[in-house]
Amino acid sequence: MPGDLAPKIAVIGGGQLARMMAEPAAALGVPLRLLAEAEGVSAAQVVPDHRVGDYTNLDDLRAVTEGCAAVTFDHEHVPNDHLRALAADGLAVHPGPDALVHAQDKGVMRAALARLDIPSPRNAVVGDAADVEAFGFPCVVKTTRGGYDGKGVWFVDGTADCAEAFEVAARTGVEILAEELVDFRRELSALVARSPSGQVAAWPVVASEQRDGVCREVIAPAPDLSPQLATQAQQIAMKIAGELGVTGVLAVELFETNDGRILVNELAMRPHNTGHWTQDGSVTSQFENHLRAVLDLPLGAPDARARWTVMVNILGGDPENSAAVARLYDGYKHAMARDPFLRVHLYGKELRPGRKVGHVNAYGDDLDDCLERARHAAAWFAGDLGEESE
Repeated sequence: MPGDLAPKIAVIGGGQLARMMAEPAAALGVPLRLLAEAEGVSAAQVVPDHRVGDYTNLDDLRAVTEGCAAVTFDHEHVPNDHLRALAADGLAVHPGPDALVHAQDKGVMRAALARLDIPSPRNAVVGDAADVEAFGFPCVVKTTRGGYDGKGVWFVDGTADCAEAFEVAARTGVEILAEELVDFRRELSALVARSPSGQVAAWPVVASEQRDGVCREVIAPAPDLSPQLATQAQQIAMKIAGELGVTGVLAVELFETNDGRILVNELAMRPHNTGHWTQDGSVTSQFENHLRAVLDLPLGAPDARARWTVMVNILGGDPENSAAVARLYDGYKHAMARDPFLRVHLYGKELRPGRKVGHVNAYGDDLDDCLERARHAAAWFAGDLGEESE
């Protein structure tokens, strides 16, 4: 069969990022094989070739990657030693362990950015509350490993506020990083894709709104961003990707400060929430270019298709609220009839308060119109609007 000759990509992790790789993989004729955490998780619903296993178990990783041309990831949590073992077996690991460790460990990331002279918030690894006091209050303390979507992050004003962070550190064996509390205007994201041969594609820099540590909406391109800062952000992302040897998508989350600078906040080496707008708003989506990069194929154009694209996440509500659960899928009728140009992406996930269960993209020439359309649709799917809002 012709499909048997196509290079197969193993994807570790069954979340929505792996799910959204399935559509461009099908279009490219590239089969995916998935290591899922459990039956029925988001990506397992759309990737027939999947098996349930533990990404911390090397035997499970070897079993799912057998016969595959390459392996990539839905998340950054696979133990680095396991990735080195897979690479030693001859498997193409993208991104590789030497790159991925910078997304797994914030302390390693900060040291690398300092070495590369990349602008970042003042920071230091701290051993106890006295070290944080010496660093200076108020500040932010973070676990160097394991945090995401606001988890493992604390804003502290005094030594008493540090107790929970160091309890977590003692329990899990991770280090704690202190960072200055940046006076920022907004958060930006610079997204690039890089292939093993060194080709790089850079999407327009976007503005993101975070609430309670969770990305709520993204505007592409970032409104009122000076061409100089936009270029600097893209150059920073390309420099990091090249110097660290990243393969695939790299998201560089940034602060735009009130005094006109940009500082690197976080790195992610996989498709990223701030790039979901590219599914409908750019010539080549982040998911397609990630797969192209993993196979070292020529990258597609990252250019925007419209003047503006707005992505708004749909967050889950109370799973006991039957009306809200029903609205998630019943919402198609209202949202699509109201806005035939709207693009809806649901993840097949059970509702939990604050959980990302989907997103909507709206594009066009008028930013205010795009914002209204996307926000209304996301609120409707989440059950936050009443029937009178129709």
